[in-house]
Amino acid sequence: MAAWTLAPSVQVVLYEQGRSLGRKFLVAGEGGLNLTNRASGPALVQGYSPIGFMRPFVEDFGSEELREWLKQLGIPTYVGSSGRVFPDRGIKPVEVLNAIRTALLERGVRVHLQHRFVGFDERGAPVMESAGVKAAVEAEAVMFALGGASWSVTGSDGAWLPHFAALGVATLPFRPSNCGVEVALGGSLGAHAGKPLKNVAVSVGEVRARGEFTITAYGLEGNVIYPLVPFIREALHRDRAAWLEVDLKPDLTEERIQQRVQDTAWKERAAALRLDRPSMAFFKAFTPVHRYLDGNCWANDLKHVRVPVTALRSVEEAISTVGGIALSEVDQDLSLRAHPYYFVAGEMLDTDAPTGGFLLQGAFAMGRAAANGILARLQLGRQY
Repeated sequence: MAAWTLAPSVQVVLYEQGRSLGRKFLVAGEGGLNLTNRASGPALVQGYSPIGFMRPFVEDFGSEELREWLKQLGIPTYVGSSGRVFPDRGIKPVEVLNAIRTALLERGVRVHLQHRFVGFDERGAPVMESAGVKAAVEAEAVMFALGGASWSVTGSDGAWLPHFAALGVATLPFRPSNCGVEVALGGSLGAHAGKPLKNVAVSVGEVRARGEFTITAYGLEGNVIYPLVPFIREALHRDRAAWLEVDLKPDLTEERIQQRVQDTAWKERAAALRLDRPSMAFFKAFTPVHRYLDGNCWANDLKHVRVPVTALRSVEEAISTVGGIALSEVDQDLSLRAHPYYFVAGEMLDTDAPTGGFLLQGAFAMGRAAANGILARLQLGRQY
């Protein structure tokens, strides 16, 4: 997005460490390429953290603007039932990537493949390495979009972090986000690994999310877990302990549950509440035996299953990461305060967002904002 925005006004050279552009973009599309979310305005902004930092970027270039841009490139989109936005049916992720790549080339962007950023020279100029040869980049301005530290197979390995620290830029260690949580699986729950629990609500403190999760060999993972990870991470850091509270029947009140289970035999309760075997195993694993056997406790306990979380999964397994460049180092135009002709965008920055289209939307919006910042900076510099 940055290269596309800049190309009509300045000469743009795009360095890519891989053999082709956008490998991570294709990884994101393995389960259906979720490009953005239909949320707009305040509803879109609320998905990001910190809101104050991200607000101007996603307000200036939100989901509607991104969809219109994609349409101009020949990629119409549609909104799925969950509010996620996808390429029209029949359009493959590689076709989306090819459309973007073609648009860049048509605008005159020069692309150098298999060029890896390996640090800065003694003047502070960025150094690229290709085929064992290192060379400093000579440019009026440079935008870095080096990614976070998840999905290292695509090149996002976070190896750039110490180079920026050596340049005097404050950095933070990478931590996982949008990831699974580790839970001690009691009873026979481990036998249900790989099975989902659908239409549940999960809370961490006052924060509540609704959706589904999957029982895994190590704990829980899924779209209802990911939005809660920042709050789990904070609790683990603060208290070294975190708790999930799971409501297995969010559409039923306690009174309604009590009506369904009263005067029923123990073996009939699951059928009366339409609880499948994984749900029953989950309920049993985290409920004291005497309460599990007592039907009078079900109305309360089904809506308040307390699950202790011992840890988050690793950075490598996470969908995204937080950490990287501290936001105190970055100006409003996404330039580095100490190096005003160096710009940064995307997962390099210590920001957070849930899955559901927010991650890619944020990347596109920051890429556009950084490009506009570069143009303004160059224009200002040429006036003097």
